[in-house]
Amino acid sequence: MSTAKIRTRYAPSPTGKMHVGNLRSALYEFLIAKHDGGDFMLRIEDTDQERFVEGAIDIIYRTLEKTGLKHDEGPDKDGGYGPYIQSERMKTGIYMKYAKELIEKGEAYYCFCDKERLATLKTEVVEGKEISLYDKHCLGLSKEEIEANLAAGKPFVIRQNIPNEGSTTFTDELYGDITVENSEMDDMILIKSDGYPTYNFANVVDDHTMNITHVVRGNEYLSSSPKYQRLYDAFGWQSPVYVHLPLITDENHKKLSKRSGHSSFEDLIDQGFVTEAVVNYIALLGWSPEDNREIFTLDELIKEFDYHRISKSPAVFDIVKLRWMNGEYIKAMDFDRFYEMAEPYLKKAITKDLDLKKIAAMVKTRIEVFPDICEMVDFFEELPEYDTEMYVHKKMKTDKDSSLAVLKDLKPVLEAHDDYTNDSLYELLQGYAAEHEYKNGFVLWPVRTAVSGKQMTPAGATEIMEIIGKEETLARIDKAIEMLS
Repeated sequence: MSTAKIRTRYAPSPTGKMHVGNLRSALYEFLIAKHDGGDFMLRIEDTDQERFVEGAIDIIYRTLEKTGLKHDEGPDKDGGYGPYIQSERMKTGIYMKYAKELIEKGEAYYCFCDKERLATLKTEVVEGKEISLYDKHCLGLSKEEIEANLAAGKPFVIRQNIPNEGSTTFTDELYGDITVENSEMDDMILIKSDGYPTYNFANVVDDHTMNITHVVRGNEYLSSSPKYQRLYDAFGWQSPVYVHLPLITDENHKKLSKRSGHSSFEDLIDQGFVTEAVVNYIALLGWSPEDNREIFTLDELIKEFDYHRISKSPAVFDIVKLRWMNGEYIKAMDFDRFYEMAEPYLKKAITKDLDLKKIAAMVKTRIEVFPDICEMVDFFEELPEYDTEMYVHKKMKTDKDSSLAVLKDLKPVLEAHDDYTNDSLYELLQGYAAEHEYKNGFVLWPVRTAVSGKQMTPAGATEIMEIIGKEETLARIDKAIEMLS
Protein backbone atom coordinates (compact mmCIF):
# COMPACT_ATOMS: atom_id res chain seq x y z
CA MET A 1 0.00 0.00 0.00
CA SER A 2 1.23 3.51 -0.75
CA THR A 3 1.94 6.02 2.02
CA ALA A 4 -0.60 8.44 0.49
CA LYS A 5 -3.04 10.22 2.79
CA ILE A 6 -5.86 7.87 3.73
CA ARG A 7 -9.09 8.61 1.86
CA THR A 8 -12.23 6.62 2.60
CA ARG A 9 -15.71 7.01 1.19
CA TYR A 10 -19.21 6.30 2.33
CA ALA A 11 -21.16 5.58 -0.85
CA PRO A 12 -24.81 4.85 -0.02
CA SER A 13 -27.63 4.32 -2.48
CA PRO A 14 -30.62 6.59 -1.73
CA THR A 15 -33.16 3.79 -1.29
CA GLY A 16 -34.79 4.62 2.06
CA LYS A 17 -33.89 4.56 5.75
CA MET A 18 -30.27 4.02 6.80
CA HIS A 19 -29.82 0.35 7.72
CA VAL A 20 -27.67 -0.48 10.76
CA GLY A 21 -25.19 -2.27 8.43
CA ASN A 22 -24.84 0.84 6.27
CA LEU A 23 -24.32 3.04 9.31
CA ARG A 24 -21.62 0.65 10.57
CA SER A 25 -19.83 0.88 7.19
CA ALA A 26 -20.00 4.70 7.36
CA LEU A 27 -18.74 4.68 10.95
CA TYR A 28 -15.81 2.34 10.25
CA GLU A 29 -14.83 4.32 7.13
CA PHE A 30 -14.98 7.53 9.17
CA LEU A 31 -12.89 6.00 11.99
CA ILE A 32 -10.26 4.53 9.63
CA ALA A 33 -9.79 7.92 7.98
CA LYS A 34 -9.83 10.01 11.16
CA HIS A 35 -7.59 7.62 13.15
CA ASP A 36 -4.77 8.49 10.73
CA GLY A 37 -5.73 12.10 9.97
CA GLY A 38 -7.23 11.21 6.59
CA ASP A 39 -10.29 12.37 4.63
CA PHE A 40 -13.79 10.89 4.80
CA MET A 41 -15.89 11.45 1.69
CA LEU A 42 -19.60 11.13 0.91
CA ARG A 43 -20.58 9.89 -2.55
CA ILE A 44 -24.17 9.21 -3.57
CA GLU A 45 -24.57 6.10 -5.75
CA ASP A 46 -27.87 6.60 -7.55
CA THR A 47 -27.27 4.61 -10.72
CA ASP A 48 -30.10 2.21 -9.82
CA GLN A 49 -32.89 4.62 -10.74
CA GLU A 50 -35.65 2.04 -10.15
CA ARG A 51 -34.80 1.81 -6.43
CA PHE A 52 -34.39 5.56 -5.89
CA VAL A 53 -36.58 6.83 -3.01
CA GLU A 54 -37.58 10.51 -2.83
CA GLY A 55 -36.17 12.12 0.33
CA ALA A 56 -33.59 9.37 0.92
CA ILE A 57 -30.64 11.70 0.23
CA ASP A 58 -31.93 14.00 3.01
CA ILE A 59 -32.01 10.98 5.36
CA ILE A 60 -28.34 10.29 4.55
CA TYR A 61 -27.29 13.90 5.30
CA ARG A 62 -29.43 14.04 8.46
CA THR A 63 -28.06 10.74 9.82
CA LEU A 64 -24.41 11.65 9.21
CA GLU A 65 -24.94 15.02 10.89
CA LYS A 66 -26.78 13.51 13.88
CA THR A 67 -24.16 10.81 14.42
CA GLY A 68 -21.24 13.25 14.13
CA LEU A 69 -19.76 11.50 11.08
CA LYS A 70 -18.80 14.77 9.40
CA HIS A 71 -17.67 14.26 5.81
CA ASP A 72 -14.75 16.30 4.48
CA GLU A 73 -16.02 16.13 0.90
CA GLY A 74 -19.32 15.41 -0.76
CA PRO A 75 -22.09 16.88 -2.92
CA ASP A 76 -22.29 19.82 -0.50
CA LYS A 77 -18.50 20.16 0.03
CA ASP A 78 -16.41 20.07 -3.14
CA GLY A 79 -12.89 18.87 -2.46
CA GLY A 80 -11.83 18.84 -6.11
CA TYR A 81 -13.01 15.31 -6.94
CA GLY A 82 -16.63 16.11 -7.85
CA PRO A 83 -19.29 15.63 -8.95
CA TYR A 84 -20.08 13.44 -5.92
CA ILE A 85 -23.41 12.08 -7.18
CA GLN A 86 -23.08 9.26 -9.72
CA SER A 87 -25.95 10.40 -11.97
CA GLU A 88 -24.15 13.78 -12.27
CA ARG A 89 -20.81 12.07 -12.87
CA MET A 90 -22.46 10.09 -15.63
CA LYS A 91 -23.28 13.31 -17.50
CA THR A 92 -19.52 13.97 -17.78
CA GLY A 93 -19.20 10.76 -19.87
CA ILE A 94 -16.62 9.31 -17.45
CA TYR A 95 -18.08 5.79 -17.27
CA MET A 96 -18.55 5.35 -21.02
CA LYS A 97 -15.04 6.70 -21.60
CA TYR A 98 -13.49 4.06 -19.33
CA ALA A 99 -15.76 1.28 -20.66
CA LYS A 100 -14.59 2.06 -24.21
CA GLU A 101 -10.98 2.01 -23.02
CA LEU A 102 -11.59 -1.55 -21.78
CA ILE A 103 -13.15 -2.50 -25.14
CA GLU A 104 -10.00 -1.28 -26.92
CA LYS A 105 -7.89 -3.40 -24.55
CA GLY A 106 -10.03 -6.50 -25.20
CA GLU A 107 -11.15 -6.48 -21.53
CA ALA A 108 -14.79 -5.64 -22.39
CA TYR A 109 -17.14 -5.94 -25.37
CA TYR A 110 -20.48 -4.75 -26.77
CA CYS A 111 -23.37 -7.18 -26.26
CA PHE A 112 -26.51 -6.78 -28.43
CA CYS A 113 -28.40 -9.88 -27.21
CA ASP A 114 -32.12 -9.29 -26.68
CA LYS A 115 -34.24 -10.53 -23.76
CA GLU A 116 -35.47 -13.53 -25.73
CA ARG A 117 -31.96 -14.83 -26.37
CA LEU A 118 -30.82 -14.14 -22.80
CA ALA A 119 -33.81 -16.13 -21.52
CA THR A 120 -32.47 -19.25 -23.27
CA LEU A 121 -29.10 -19.17 -21.47
CA LYS A 122 -28.04 -21.69 -18.84
CA THR A 123 -28.78 -20.72 -15.23
CA GLU A 124 -26.82 -21.44 -12.10
CA VAL A 125 -27.68 -20.98 -8.41
CA VAL A 126 -25.15 -18.68 -6.73
CA GLU A 127 -25.63 -17.87 -3.01
CA GLY A 128 -29.28 -18.87 -3.20
CA LYS A 129 -30.03 -16.73 -6.28
CA GLU A 130 -30.61 -18.09 -9.75
CA ILE A 131 -28.45 -16.25 -12.29
CA SER A 132 -28.00 -16.83 -16.00
CA LEU A 133 -24.43 -17.23 -17.23
CA TYR A 134 -23.65 -15.31 -20.39
CA ASP A 135 -22.03 -17.42 -23.11
CA LYS A 136 -19.81 -14.71 -24.70
CA HIS A 137 -21.95 -14.87 -27.86
CA CYS A 138 -21.26 -11.22 -28.81
CA LEU A 139 -17.54 -11.42 -28.12
CA GLY A 140 -17.18 -13.00 -31.56
CA LEU A 141 -18.83 -10.11 -33.48
CA SER A 142 -16.65 -8.47 -36.14
CA LYS A 143 -15.80 -4.77 -35.98
CA GLU A 144 -18.10 -4.21 -39.00
CA GLU A 145 -21.05 -5.99 -37.32
CA ILE A 146 -20.58 -3.94 -34.15
CA GLU A 147 -20.41 -0.66 -36.09
CA ALA A 148 -23.51 -1.59 -38.14
CA ASN A 149 -25.46 -2.41 -34.94
CA LEU A 150 -24.41 0.86 -33.31
CA ALA A 151 -25.28 2.87 -36.44
CA ALA A 152 -28.71 1.20 -36.54
CA GLY A 153 -29.30 2.24 -32.90
CA LYS A 154 -29.57 -1.35 -31.74
CA PRO A 155 -29.75 -1.51 -27.88
CA PHE A 156 -26.59 -2.80 -26.22
CA VAL A 157 -24.84 -3.35 -22.93
CA ILE A 158 -21.09 -3.42 -22.36
CA ARG A 159 -19.80 -6.56 -20.64
CA GLN A 160 -16.56 -7.34 -18.84
CA ASN A 161 -14.51 -9.97 -20.68
CA ILE A 162 -13.39 -12.52 -18.11
CA PRO A 163 -11.18 -15.33 -19.49
CA ASN A 164 -12.39 -18.92 -19.12
CA GLU A 165 -9.00 -20.13 -17.94
CA GLY A 166 -6.79 -19.18 -15.00
CA SER A 167 -7.71 -17.56 -11.70
CA THR A 168 -7.90 -14.12 -10.08
CA THR A 169 -6.53 -13.26 -6.62
CA PHE A 170 -7.23 -10.24 -4.46
CA THR A 171 -6.21 -9.42 -0.89
CA ASP A 172 -8.50 -8.48 1.97
CA GLU A 173 -7.06 -7.10 5.23
CA LEU A 174 -9.10 -9.53 7.35
CA TYR A 175 -9.47 -12.57 5.08
CA GLY A 176 -6.02 -12.49 3.46
CA ASP A 177 -5.56 -13.65 -0.17
CA ILE A 178 -8.69 -14.95 -1.87
CA THR A 179 -8.40 -16.76 -5.20
CA VAL A 180 -11.32 -17.50 -7.52
CA GLU A 181 -11.26 -19.55 -10.72
CA ASN A 182 -12.09 -17.31 -13.69
CA SER A 183 -14.43 -19.98 -15.05
CA GLU A 184 -16.68 -19.38 -12.00
CA MET A 185 -17.17 -15.69 -12.86
CA ASP A 186 -19.75 -14.31 -15.25
CA ASP A 187 -19.08 -11.56 -17.80
CA MET A 188 -20.80 -8.91 -15.70
CA ILE A 189 -22.44 -5.88 -17.31
CA LEU A 190 -20.49 -2.64 -16.94
CA ILE A 191 -22.79 -0.28 -18.85
CA LYS A 192 -26.54 -1.01 -18.90
CA SER A 193 -28.82 -0.55 -21.92
CA ASP A 194 -30.05 2.81 -20.50
CA GLY A 195 -26.47 4.11 -20.62
CA TYR A 196 -26.08 4.03 -16.84
CA PRO A 197 -23.09 2.21 -15.37
CA THR A 198 -23.77 -0.75 -13.09
CA TYR A 199 -23.09 -0.32 -9.39
CA ASN A 200 -19.99 -2.55 -9.66
CA PHE A 201 -18.37 -0.66 -12.54
CA ALA A 202 -19.15 2.87 -11.32
CA ASN A 203 -17.75 1.89 -7.92
CA VAL A 204 -14.34 0.95 -9.30
CA VAL A 205 -14.07 3.95 -11.64
CA ASP A 206 -15.14 6.39 -8.91
CA ASP A 207 -12.90 4.90 -6.21
CA HIS A 208 -9.88 5.20 -8.52
CA THR A 209 -10.61 8.67 -9.90
CA MET A 210 -11.40 9.97 -6.39
CA ASN A 211 -8.13 8.56 -4.98
CA ILE A 212 -9.86 6.29 -2.45
CA THR A 213 -7.23 4.30 -0.51
CA HIS A 214 -9.44 2.07 1.70
CA VAL A 215 -12.71 0.41 0.68
CA VAL A 216 -14.85 -0.84 3.57
CA ARG A 217 -17.98 -2.87 2.83
CA GLY A 218 -20.00 -5.89 3.94
CA ASN A 219 -18.54 -9.35 3.33
CA GLU A 220 -21.42 -10.13 0.96
CA TYR A 221 -19.21 -8.29 -1.59
CA LEU A 222 -16.34 -10.75 -1.18
CA SER A 223 -17.69 -12.82 -4.10
CA SER A 224 -17.76 -9.74 -6.39
CA SER A 225 -14.30 -8.52 -5.45
CA PRO A 226 -12.37 -10.71 -7.94
CA LYS A 227 -14.34 -8.97 -10.74
CA TYR A 228 -13.35 -5.59 -9.27
CA GLN A 229 -9.75 -6.77 -9.05
CA ARG A 230 -9.81 -7.74 -12.74
CA LEU A 231 -10.97 -4.20 -13.59
CA TYR A 232 -8.14 -2.63 -11.57
CA ASP A 233 -5.66 -4.96 -13.27
CA ALA A 234 -7.12 -4.29 -16.73
CA PHE A 235 -6.69 -0.52 -16.27
CA GLY A 236 -3.27 -0.93 -14.66
CA TRP A 237 -4.51 0.83 -11.51
CA GLN A 238 -3.43 0.13 -7.93
CA SER A 239 -6.31 -1.49 -6.06
CA PRO A 240 -7.36 -0.02 -2.70
CA VAL A 241 -7.01 -1.69 0.70
CA TYR A 242 -10.08 -3.92 1.09
CA VAL A 243 -11.79 -4.41 4.46
CA HIS A 244 -14.84 -6.69 4.28
CA LEU A 245 -17.04 -6.51 7.38
CA PRO A 246 -18.82 -9.41 9.09
CA LEU A 247 -22.54 -9.93 8.68
CA ILE A 248 -24.86 -8.43 11.32
CA THR A 249 -27.47 -10.94 12.48
CA ASP A 250 -30.44 -10.86 14.84
CA GLU A 251 -30.57 -12.90 18.08
CA ASN A 252 -31.61 -15.98 16.04
CA HIS A 253 -28.48 -15.64 13.86
CA LYS A 254 -30.56 -14.65 10.83
CA LYS A 255 -29.59 -11.62 8.74
CA LEU A 256 -30.89 -8.44 10.44
CA SER A 257 -34.04 -7.54 8.52
CA LYS A 258 -36.63 -4.76 8.53
CA ARG A 259 -39.03 -7.11 10.30
CA SER A 260 -36.82 -7.03 13.40
CA GLY A 261 -38.11 -3.50 14.08
CA HIS A 262 -34.63 -2.17 14.86
CA SER A 263 -32.79 -2.57 11.57
CA SER A 264 -32.45 1.15 10.77
CA PHE A 265 -30.98 4.14 12.60
CA GLU A 266 -34.30 6.00 12.37
CA ASP A 267 -36.20 3.05 13.89
CA LEU A 268 -33.85 3.07 16.88
CA ILE A 269 -34.13 6.84 17.44
CA ASP A 270 -37.95 6.57 17.18
CA GLN A 271 -37.80 3.83 19.84
CA GLY A 272 -36.16 6.23 22.29
CA PHE A 273 -32.49 5.35 21.88
CA VAL A 274 -29.84 8.07 22.21
CA THR A 275 -27.73 8.76 19.10
CA GLU A 276 -24.40 8.47 20.95
CA ALA A 277 -25.40 5.09 22.42
CA VAL A 278 -26.41 3.77 18.99
CA VAL A 279 -23.08 4.88 17.45
CA ASN A 280 -21.13 3.40 20.40
CA TYR A 281 -23.02 0.09 20.14
CA ILE A 282 -22.68 -0.18 16.35
CA ALA A 283 -18.92 0.38 16.67
CA LEU A 284 -18.77 -2.84 18.71
CA LEU A 285 -20.68 -4.90 16.11
CA GLY A 286 -17.64 -6.67 14.73
CA TRP A 287 -14.83 -4.63 16.33
CA SER A 288 -13.38 -4.84 19.82
CA PRO A 289 -10.78 -2.70 21.60
CA GLU A 290 -7.67 -4.15 23.24
CA ASP A 291 -9.28 -3.99 26.69
CA ASN A 292 -12.85 -4.99 27.55
CA ARG A 293 -14.10 -1.43 27.65
CA GLU A 294 -17.57 -0.84 26.18
CA ILE A 295 -18.47 2.84 26.58
CA PHE A 296 -16.77 5.18 24.07
CA THR A 297 -17.34 8.72 22.85
CA LEU A 298 -16.79 9.27 19.12
CA ASP A 299 -13.45 11.00 19.82
CA GLU A 300 -12.35 8.03 21.93
CA LEU A 301 -13.35 5.65 19.13
CA ILE A 302 -11.25 7.66 16.65
CA LYS A 303 -8.24 7.30 18.96
CA GLU A 304 -8.77 3.57 19.69
CA PHE A 305 -9.99 2.24 16.35
CA ASP A 306 -7.70 -0.25 14.61
CA TYR A 307 -9.41 -2.02 11.71
CA HIS A 308 -7.12 -5.04 12.10
CA ARG A 309 -9.15 -5.85 15.23
CA ILE A 310 -12.37 -6.33 13.21
CA SER A 311 -13.69 -9.89 13.55
CA LYS A 312 -14.62 -12.19 10.68
CA SER A 313 -17.39 -13.82 12.74
CA PRO A 314 -20.98 -12.56 12.33
CA ALA A 315 -21.95 -9.87 14.85
CA VAL A 316 -25.19 -10.40 16.78
CA PHE A 317 -27.38 -7.33 17.21
CA ASP A 318 -28.44 -7.76 20.83
CA ILE A 319 -31.27 -5.32 21.61
CA VAL A 320 -30.98 -6.13 25.36
CA LYS A 321 -27.30 -5.07 25.32
CA LEU A 322 -28.14 -1.90 23.40
CA ARG A 323 -30.89 -1.06 25.93
CA TRP A 324 -28.37 -1.47 28.77
CA MET A 325 -25.85 0.77 27.01
CA ASN A 326 -28.54 3.36 26.29
CA GLY A 327 -29.45 3.38 29.99
CA GLU A 328 -25.82 4.15 30.84
CA TYR A 329 -25.86 7.12 28.45
CA ILE A 330 -29.13 8.39 29.97
CA LYS A 331 -27.67 8.15 33.50
CA ALA A 332 -24.62 10.16 32.42
CA MET A 333 -26.68 12.80 30.56
CA ASP A 334 -26.91 16.32 31.99
CA PHE A 335 -30.37 16.96 33.42
CA ASP A 336 -31.44 19.75 31.04
CA ARG A 337 -30.83 17.62 27.95
CA PHE A 338 -32.46 14.63 29.64
CA TYR A 339 -35.56 16.65 30.51
CA GLU A 340 -35.84 18.02 26.97
CA MET A 341 -35.89 14.44 25.62
CA ALA A 342 -38.08 13.05 28.42
CA GLU A 343 -40.73 15.80 28.43
CA PRO A 344 -42.82 14.51 25.46
CA TYR A 345 -43.12 11.09 27.13
CA LEU A 346 -43.98 12.61 30.51
CA LYS A 347 -46.68 14.77 28.93
CA LYS A 348 -48.08 11.78 27.09
CA ALA A 349 -48.51 9.89 30.39
CA ILE A 350 -49.46 12.83 32.66
CA THR A 351 -51.98 15.54 31.75
CA LYS A 352 -52.46 16.80 35.34
CA ASP A 353 -50.62 19.90 36.54
CA LEU A 354 -47.85 18.09 38.40
CA ASP A 355 -44.13 18.83 38.82
CA LEU A 356 -42.80 17.03 35.72
CA LYS A 357 -39.19 18.00 36.43
CA LYS A 358 -39.31 16.27 39.81
CA ILE A 359 -40.85 13.18 38.21
CA ALA A 360 -38.15 13.26 35.49
CA ALA A 361 -35.43 13.31 38.15
CA MET A 362 -37.02 10.20 39.71
CA VAL A 363 -36.88 8.15 36.49
CA LYS A 364 -33.56 9.33 35.06
CA THR A 365 -31.45 6.51 36.51
CA ARG A 366 -34.16 3.87 36.14
CA ILE A 367 -34.99 3.84 32.43
CA GLU A 368 -33.12 2.28 29.52
CA VAL A 369 -35.06 3.96 26.69
CA PHE A 370 -37.33 7.00 26.83
CA PRO A 371 -40.64 5.19 26.13
CA ASP A 372 -40.06 3.29 29.43
CA ILE A 373 -41.11 6.54 31.12
CA CYS A 374 -44.81 6.23 30.25
CA GLU A 375 -45.43 2.95 32.04
CA MET A 376 -43.24 4.01 34.95
CA VAL A 377 -45.08 7.27 35.73
CA ASP A 378 -48.68 6.74 34.53
CA PHE A 379 -49.84 6.13 38.14
CA PHE A 380 -49.21 9.82 38.93
CA GLU A 381 -52.05 10.63 36.50
CA GLU A 382 -54.44 7.99 37.73
CA LEU A 383 -54.36 5.15 40.23
CA PRO A 384 -54.33 1.91 38.22
CA GLU A 385 -56.46 -1.14 38.96
CA TYR A 386 -54.34 -3.34 41.21
CA ASP A 387 -54.49 -6.58 43.19
CA THR A 388 -54.51 -6.38 47.01
CA GLU A 389 -51.99 -9.27 47.01
CA MET A 390 -49.41 -6.50 46.52
CA TYR A 391 -49.77 -5.62 50.18
CA VAL A 392 -48.29 -9.00 51.10
CA HIS A 393 -44.51 -8.63 51.46
CA LYS A 394 -42.58 -11.29 53.40
CA LYS A 395 -39.44 -9.18 53.85
CA MET A 396 -41.42 -6.23 55.21
CA LYS A 397 -43.56 -8.70 57.23
CA THR A 398 -46.74 -7.07 55.88
CA ASP A 399 -49.99 -8.73 54.84
CA LYS A 400 -53.48 -7.49 53.98
CA ASP A 401 -54.64 -7.31 57.60
CA SER A 402 -51.59 -5.48 58.92
CA SER A 403 -51.68 -3.11 55.92
CA LEU A 404 -55.35 -2.30 56.55
CA ALA A 405 -54.65 -1.63 60.24
CA VAL A 406 -51.70 0.68 59.45
CA LEU A 407 -53.58 2.65 56.76
CA LYS A 408 -56.67 3.09 58.97
CA ASP A 409 -54.50 4.24 61.88
CA LEU A 410 -52.44 6.60 59.68
CA LYS A 411 -55.36 8.24 57.89
CA PRO A 412 -56.24 10.78 60.64
CA VAL A 413 -52.51 11.49 61.16
CA LEU A 414 -52.15 12.32 57.41
CA GLU A 415 -55.37 14.38 57.47
CA ALA A 416 -54.04 16.49 60.33
CA HIS A 417 -50.67 17.03 58.64
CA ASP A 418 -50.40 19.96 56.18
CA ASP A 419 -46.72 20.00 55.14
CA TYR A 420 -46.70 17.60 52.19
CA THR A 421 -43.03 17.96 51.34
CA ASN A 422 -40.99 14.77 51.10
CA ASP A 423 -38.80 15.45 54.14
CA SER A 424 -41.69 16.40 56.37
CA LEU A 425 -43.78 13.37 55.33
CA TYR A 426 -40.85 11.00 55.78
CA GLU A 427 -40.21 12.35 59.26
CA LEU A 428 -43.93 11.93 60.08
CA LEU A 429 -44.10 8.28 58.92
CA GLN A 430 -40.76 7.42 60.51
CA GLY A 431 -41.99 8.95 63.81
CA TYR A 432 -45.24 6.96 63.53
CA ALA A 433 -43.27 3.71 62.97
CA ALA A 434 -40.94 4.40 65.92
CA GLU A 435 -43.86 5.26 68.20
CA HIS A 436 -45.56 1.92 67.41
CA GLU A 437 -42.26 0.01 67.42
CA TYR A 438 -42.67 -0.93 63.74
CA LYS A 439 -39.83 -1.22 61.23
CA ASN A 440 -40.00 1.60 58.65
CA GLY A 441 -40.83 -0.83 55.82
CA PHE A 442 -43.82 -2.17 57.72
CA VAL A 443 -45.40 1.30 57.38
CA LEU A 444 -43.90 2.55 54.11
CA TRP A 445 -44.75 -0.56 52.03
CA PRO A 446 -48.56 -0.34 52.45
CA VAL A 447 -48.49 3.46 52.05
CA ARG A 448 -46.47 3.27 48.83
CA THR A 449 -48.74 0.52 47.48
CA ALA A 450 -51.83 2.58 48.32
CA VAL A 451 -50.60 5.81 46.68
CA SER A 452 -49.15 4.12 43.55
CA GLY A 453 -51.02 0.88 42.91
CA LYS A 454 -47.73 -0.47 41.50
CA GLN A 455 -45.29 -3.17 42.52
CA MET A 456 -42.35 -1.08 41.28
CA THR A 457 -42.17 2.72 41.43
CA PRO A 458 -39.43 5.20 40.55
CA ALA A 459 -39.63 6.74 44.03
CA GLY A 460 -40.58 6.04 47.62
CA ALA A 461 -43.96 6.61 49.29
CA THR A 462 -43.29 10.13 50.60
CA GLU A 463 -41.77 11.37 47.31
CA ILE A 464 -44.90 10.19 45.49
CA MET A 465 -47.16 11.86 48.13
CA GLU A 466 -45.31 15.15 47.69
CA ILE A 467 -45.96 15.07 43.91
CA ILE A 468 -49.68 14.10 44.04
CA GLY A 469 -50.44 16.32 47.04
CA LYS A 470 -52.55 15.92 50.18
CA GLU A 471 -56.02 15.62 48.63
CA GLU A 472 -55.05 12.90 46.11
CA THR A 473 -52.98 11.05 48.75
CA LEU A 474 -55.95 10.82 51.12
CA ALA A 475 -58.31 9.78 48.29
CA ARG A 476 -55.92 6.93 47.38
CA ILE A 477 -55.56 5.87 51.04
CA ASP A 478 -59.40 5.76 51.27
CA LYS A 479 -59.54 3.59 48.15
CA ALA A 480 -56.95 1.20 49.66
CA ILE A 481 -58.90 0.92 52.94
CA GLU A 482 -62.06 0.18 50.97
CA MET A 483 -60.32 -2.51 48.88
CA LEU A 484 -58.66 -4.15 51.89
CA SER A 485 -61.89 -4.12 53.90
